[in-house]
Order: sequence, then structure tokens, then C-alpha cells
Amino acid sequence: MEKLRESQIKNSLLLLLASVVWGLAFVAQSVAGSNIGTFTFNGIRFIIGGICLLPFLRGHNVRPSKIPPNKLIGGVICGLALFLASTFQQAGIALGATAGQAGFLTACYIVLVPILGLFIGRKCSFLVWPAVAIALVGLYLLCDPLAGVGFSISTADLALLCCALLFSIQILCVDHYAPRMSPVALACVQFFVSGAVSLIAAIFFDLMPDPSAWINSLLEPTSWIAILYTGIFSSAVGYTLQAVGQRGLNPALASLIMSLESVFSSLFGWLILHQTMTGKEITGCLLIFSAVILAQIPTKKGSVN
Repeated sequence: MEKLRESQIKNSLLLLLASVVWGLAFVAQSVAGSNIGTFTFNGIRFIIGGICLLPFLRGHNVRPSKIPPNKLIGGVICGLALFLASTFQQAGIALGATAGQAGFLTACYIVLVPILGLFIGRKCSFLVWPAVAIALVGLYLLCDPLAGVGFSISTADLALLCCALLFSIQILCVDHYAPRMSPVALACVQFFVSGAVSLIAAIFFDLMPDPSAWINSLLEPTSWIAILYTGIFSSAVGYTLQAVGQRGLNPALASLIMSLESVFSSLFGWLILHQTMTGKEITGCLLIFSAVILAQIPTKKGSVN
């Protein structure tokens, strides 16, 4: 029991480190969003992330060609989920969402994870339902820029909410497949799958409409700073920490720790990009974060391990 407890603490700290890495990644993504196409950015960074992990496969006695098909399919499924989630996330940032807004709207996956878990037989705390209500109020305050003129959700907000739903699916996929294969192999496969699909999409949506603009976007030094950070740290380091840290942890607890990326994204956005929020938006963020915490409080019938 003591070893299990120590293992859970270690894995929790790994997920906390991942949340710091991802929080800073929102700053890099904000910089890239104004310079480079969504599919091009995600494609290159995920391929870089996969390449960075290749040397570590040998340390886990794994070769790409030796991964059994029944395990490879898990990486493919996780990779497709990652592709969809990251596409909507980067699109929302490119459409004008600040690093803090993107972080907190993405964090809504924390409330969605236990709800979606019901469909695969996982218990859900009854506190999730009031958490959903609080989160909806927070979303209203965060997404509606016109106080007193009714609810108005922007395209960027809608993209980030879709991202939250898709990331909740990706988290459950990782939770399902992580115990069945090497976490490094799982991360590596999902990066190459997500990167390859993104680059294929980039040909049609980023390159073909305006080849000269596409080439110029790749000549921007700031674009490559963002690509290299998100490729090496956010992708290779962050998602590997997720794959390792989620082993042996309840996905609801794991998602709670990872949701702290929203706090770090807002902090780094303020420190580095000098982005600010209105009092109404800050209140919305606080309500969403409160909902995230409430949804993870242990109860007798739906405890968080």
C-alpha cells in the first residue's frame, strides 16, 4: 500500500510538471497563431516530438517495427484524437483567444472526463453535476464580451470548447491504452500519427491556397521558436509525462492535475505576452477553475483515487 501511495505521488508530480510545460506552450501557440497555419504548425511540432522520442524506444526495448499491431492500433487511435483536439485548440488561438482564455476553456475537459466516463462504466461523483452548472456560468462570463447584451459566443470560443470535448476523449483513450504498451511507444506513435495527418491537411488548407504566404510563414524566426518549444517540450516531454503519470492514477484525478495548465497559461500569458483579462473574464476563469476542483472532490460513491 505504501509503495502504491509513493507511486501515485510520483505520478502526480509528473503530471504537475506536464501542466507547467503545457501552460507555457499556450504562449508559444499564441505567437505561432499569428504567423503560421494551424495544420502546418501542429504537423511539424508533432513530427519533431515523435523524432525526439525515437532514441528512448531502445531504452524501453521497443523498436517501431516491432510494436505489435494490436498495440499499434492504440497509438493510432490516441493520435487521431490528439490531431482533432490540437487542431481545434490551435484554431481557437489563431482566431484570437488569449493564452489565458485558451487555457481555461480547454480545462473544461476536466468536467467532461467523468461524464464521458459514465458511458464506459466509470463511476461519476454526484458533485460533477453542480460543477457543470458552475462551469456554464463561468463560460458565460468568459465567452460573452458584451456585458448585458445577451450571450454571444465567438468562433474562437466555440473551437476551444470543441477542443475540450476532444481532449477529454483523448485522455480516456490514453487511460485505456497506457497500461497495455510502453508509454514512450504510445506517445511516439500518437505524435507521428497526429503529425502525419496534420501535414496532409496542411497541403490542402495551408499550402495550396497561397504557397508564397506559406513559405514566408516558415521563414519567420518566431514561428520556429514556437514550433521547437511545442515540439520538444510540450509534445515530446509533456505528453510522455502524461502517458507515464496517468499509469495507476484515476483519470479524473489525472485530469484535475493537468487542468492546472490553465492557471499557468494565464500566468505566462500575463508575464510574457502582457495579455490581460477584464474583471468579468477573470471571474469566469475562477468559476471554471472552481468547477474543475468541485468535480474531482472524493465522495463515498464516486471517489477519486
